[in-house]
Amino acid sequence: MTAKIKIIMLGTGSHIPSVKKNHTAVLLCYEGENILVDCGEGTQRQFRYAKLNPCKITRLLITHWHGDHVLGIPGILQTLALSDYRKTLFIYGPSGTKLLMRALLNLFNFKQKYKIKVEEVDKGKFVDEKNFYLESEKMEHGISCNAYSFVKKGQVRIDKEKLKKAKLDQGPHLSKLKQGKDIKYKSKKYLAKNLTYTEGDKKISIVMDTLDNKKIIPFVKGADLLICESSFNDAFKDKAREYHHSTAKQVANNAKKANAKKLVLTHLSGRWDKNPQKILNEAKKVFKNSVLAKDLDVFGV
Repeated sequence: MTAKIKIIMLGTGSHIPSVKKNHTAVLLCYEGENILVDCGEGTQRQFRYAKLNPCKITRLLITHWHGDHVLGIPGILQTLALSDYRKTLFIYGPSGTKLLMRALLNLFNFKQKYKIKVEEVDKGKFVDEKNFYLESEKMEHGISCNAYSFVKKGQVRIDKEKLKKAKLDQGPHLSKLKQGKDIKYKSKKYLAKNLTYTEGDKKISIVMDTLDNKKIIPFVKGADLLICESSFNDAFKDKAREYHHSTAKQVANNAKKANAKKLVLTHLSGRWDKNPQKILNEAKKVFKNSVLAKDLDVFGV
């Protein structure tokens, strides 16, 4: 059974929260990894609403240091300390993150019982594990800012139906098939190409607050799920440029040109609370497979 990637939209609001929308936070879960992207104010309560344990967090990715993306960090860190968190918490963010994390830890005086490792990243791969990797790209938001991608590595899989037809028993000899190697079993030769298939990479890209720019399309190219801020519609494109944000039309264009499979719109300005459909309609005109994210929505890849 191929492990799926689950994405929980813990917060989908903008700079000011509303009754229905908490500040930005996205949780990505895959095979024991629980990667939190941004941690706006109130995120730890969102964990409770979603019936999730914050102590399972393994990594925190910070897109940028505006309050609506980071003011929940002190609360999460304190909760972990009070909950006997035993892991090393890995925190990644743009330039300046080490200094800001040091200031935050000095400001909120709680007993730290676990290790925190902070790393500044800007462009390229910064985590490379057996089954997945993480990469980042610099964005344009007036301050240091990153977009992130999670890529589950493609693997050779054994076709169970073909295995059954070949009357090949289960056992350690199958490990070579997974490596793409032919095997000999009970005096009979079995070709890997006849019993296996290659599962491609799965990619989730998260692009939060940024001015539309030429680095986005190559960075998110081929994403199975593209999560983007959509603070404005095209009628407010001048204001979007002024505040270094993107419009729904721009985001949809990027999704289309990058051959993304699905676009999730989030971080809508409060002006759309009564009629978010305006944002969705604008995106769908350009990229049909667009959806609006709501707090606690779950997406699978």
